Amino acid sequence: MDVVVTGIGLTSAIGELSQTWKGLLEQRSGIYFHQPFLELEPKPLALIDKQPRSILPLTQAIVLDALKDADLEPPLVECSVVVGSSRGNQAVWEQLAAGKGERSEWLQTLPNVAAIATAQLIQSQAIVLSPMAACATGLWAIARGVELIQSGQCQRVIAGAVEAPITPLTLVGFERMGALAKTGAFPFDCDREGLVLGEGGAVLVLESVELAKQRGAGIYGRVLGFGLTADGYHVSAPEPGSRAAIAAIQQCLERSRLTSRDVDYIHAHGTATRLNDQNEAHLIRQLFSSSIPVSSTKGLTGHTLGASGALGAAFCLMALKHQILPPNVGLRNSEFDLAIVRSAQLTTVENALCFSFGFGGQNAVIAFSRYIE
Repeated sequence: MDVVVTGIGLTSAIGELSQTWKGLLEQRSGIYFHQPFLELEPKPLALIDKQPRSILPLTQAIVLDALKDADLEPPLVECSVVVGSSRGNQAVWEQLAAGKGERSEWLQTLPNVAAIATAQLIQSQAIVLSPMAACATGLWAIARGVELIQSGQCQRVIAGAVEAPITPLTLVGFERMGALAKTGAFPFDCDREGLVLGEGGAVLVLESVELAKQRGAGIYGRVLGFGLTADGYHVSAPEPGSRAAIAAIQQCLERSRLTSRDVDYIHAHGTATRLNDQNEAHLIRQLFSSSIPVSSTKGLTGHTLGASGALGAAFCLMALKHQILPPNVGLRNSEFDLAIVRSAQLTTVENALCFSFGFGGQNAVIAFSRYIE
């Protein structure tokens, strides 16, 4: 059963979907120096507002945008939900642990708050799932949503991920790992410094092609297939040789009935850390032609952790809809022999891949294709 995307809700440090896409094509980064916590020094961050957002209103706003885009309104009793987050409402439990906030708020710290908020908003009585696969969460959620439709368990799913990760613990944790950049995010650049944390999220409205046609819905593209694997190697470092990551890509291509030559664009994970970009560039060169266009958008949005794959999926779908390749924001001097997209390119895009690689060796790849009746 073919699964198509009929709506997208997205919020980033640049704005909602159309604002973010416009900013991406113009290479207008949402990363600035902020000091949201007085006890910590200012850092480059991709904040939506002047202060960190809460995950619950952020989730609700993104879902409402997706419904409007898909021309849908609640109640959607039979619509399933697969919305994840790698941090959930961590900000609340950090407050509670510090002796601040109301005790009644502790229920908001449950890891499934984004999925439950979505289900309540649309009044769903169908399947509600809340995946967590570190930085691969967004793509994992979309893949699970596709499975629900293809297995006949439902005909419509809201799938994606939302992240509000700007908290003292997250900042200090990444800083002590040596993973945070000092000035900005520069994926695949010779002088990349590390990741910049960002907040935001994206959800897709997935539907069977039959349901979408029946109601005359607009269609962004088709979900062809996916690959999900795990390294089983280390809590944070990728497996040397990237065997499991390569297997995820190969699974995705096989299930999508594509060869590497059929792929017109790769939205890379591209965190701007030394190790990720090196490993990712190596596996792309190993599996694909050196001429395949590649870009990472984290120089625009920052690294939204579990939501990053969902944002990447949305950018792939916009590329397919508008036939424009988005640029690799923040690139000055590339370290790698890749065909990195340096500025927005109007071209033919039939098939696109989106990569996500998360802590614990979580690997996720999804293929999207242009929809033509």
